[in-house]
Amino acid sequence: MPSYGPPSALRTVQYYIFIFASFFLSLCFLAVIFVGALIHTAGTAISETRLRWSGHNPDTRRSFYTEEQARRKARASADRRWALRQQKRDVDEEQGPEECQECPSLEGGKDPVVGDVAYYARRVGLDVETFRVQTEDGFIITLWHVYNPREYEALSPEERRERGPEVFTKPRMPNASRPHSNRRYPVLLVHGLLQSAGAFCTNDEDSLAFYLCKSGYDVWLGNNRCGSHPEHTTLSTDDPRMWSWDIRHLGTLDLAALTSRVLYETGFEKLGLVCHSQGTTQTFVALAKEHRPELGEYISVFCALAPAAYAGPLVSRPYFRFMSLLSPAMFRVVFGIHSFIPSMMTARRLLPPRIYGTLAYWVFSFLFDWSDTRWERDLRHRMFQFAPVYVSAESMRWWLGSDGFAKHKCILSTDDELFQETNASPHMRDPVSNHGDNPGDACLGTPAPSPWYGPRTPPFAFWIGGSDALVDGRRLLNRFQSGREPHVSLVHSKIIEEYEHLDVLWAMDAIDQVGREVSQVIWTTVPDDARQICRTPRGLNIDMVDRG
Repeated sequence: MPSYGPPSALRTVQYYIFIFASFFLSLCFLAVIFVGALIHTAGTAISETRLRWSGHNPDTRRSFYTEEQARRKARASADRRWALRQQKRDVDEEQGPEECQECPSLEGGKDPVVGDVAYYARRVGLDVETFRVQTEDGFIITLWHVYNPREYEALSPEERRERGPEVFTKPRMPNASRPHSNRRYPVLLVHGLLQSAGAFCTNDEDSLAFYLCKSGYDVWLGNNRCGSHPEHTTLSTDDPRMWSWDIRHLGTLDLAALTSRVLYETGFEKLGLVCHSQGTTQTFVALAKEHRPELGEYISVFCALAPAAYAGPLVSRPYFRFMSLLSPAMFRVVFGIHSFIPSMMTARRLLPPRIYGTLAYWVFSFLFDWSDTRWERDLRHRMFQFAPVYVSAESMRWWLGSDGFAKHKCILSTDDELFQETNASPHMRDPVSNHGDNPGDACLGTPAPSPWYGPRTPPFAFWIGGSDALVDGRRLLNRFQSGREPHVSLVHSKIIEEYEHLDVLWAMDAIDQVGREVSQVIWTTVPDDARQICRTPRGLNIDMVDRG
């Protein structure tokens, strides 16, 4: 990690040279990706056009085509009812089941497609309040609290402001002063790379955040540093010291600050942690013995969706290989020493949301080799209003640089371990996953000299996409099932063969495949003293809870 001194005239000139050089070079890189995405999309469009000319509808091949049509009609009907209600007409006969729900909609009508989690929460009868959280190194990050306005009154802005850098202090109010029953157990959700926590809130009732809230949990959405609005207590955005961080800082500092604030506000001693993609990576890193293992004492269970610990075959694509071939110095010349390709965020801010949503899908689908075949296509524009966000160029170098994840294929490996693993006898190596990875890759081979995790590690649970080309969840699962982590209890694991990387969040059946099981696992691992004062979430298999 580079070290930058305080600003001076000479340093300022150097920094601006980096800014101008990286602006044009990274823009050229992005342009190449965009052209590739257009060509890829054009090929798909031509194939679909030929099908239509031959009298076939290509949409019928989508996984949930019939359900998509039914939801489109239901949404149009709900929009009409909302419009009539807003006009204060007598619509007793028009009102459908929505009016009788426990959480009636607070917003409605045609979706304006906005990057506002509170708006989408109100569409399903919930609401969101924003907390400002300060990390130990001075970043101000945002924490969203999802709540039912019929049960909870939002705190004042003063109560929601940052409290300083200290973590794991005494709660706002001790448990003795809080209700002794019917409380909600806290759950913290953390997002993936280039996203915000809004990714958990884009699917109406089928959004994981809203589902867990309506099930009976106290849901908190954590955003990593910089995000949509970079802020620091002392540093400005043009100071490279504000961008000198990577995944280790997200785990040991951001995750700790978010966890601490949730526990402070709720008065509980532990919470359930649910992470997607990079969110799982920062947790895996933070809980490791060499980083911040004490964080595990505040987590009752870690639910990892599309866990990112081992690389999939996608990192061998030409554009990722180009980034991994750059030396650290050249990487900083091309991508800068500040934010990673900030022109992406400029495009999100300036383009009409539906146009941006379409273009963003084309680009990210091309980059990461996934499709929307299992998503509700009418909601796809929403999904990209919360991505990308500002991340540091250094964090992307950690992922894709010449000495990072793309090279080692693993997040927690030392040079000594790599040497031992790659020189181990063949019969000691892990089975090669069906992605076709080379057995000589880093992190394949004999068990590491010591486990990654110690006795303070919370239970883990995995939901793995079987068709996920970005990360290799099978290899991670094998590590835990083969006994290489004796201190970790793997309480649940599931491979969903047809799922790609984002399907664990956005597939139309994600609540059935993932959400209900996440709720079950969280409640099964809730500490006994907390379970005594919390309401039992809806939809649980009580027999499984009793056995747990």
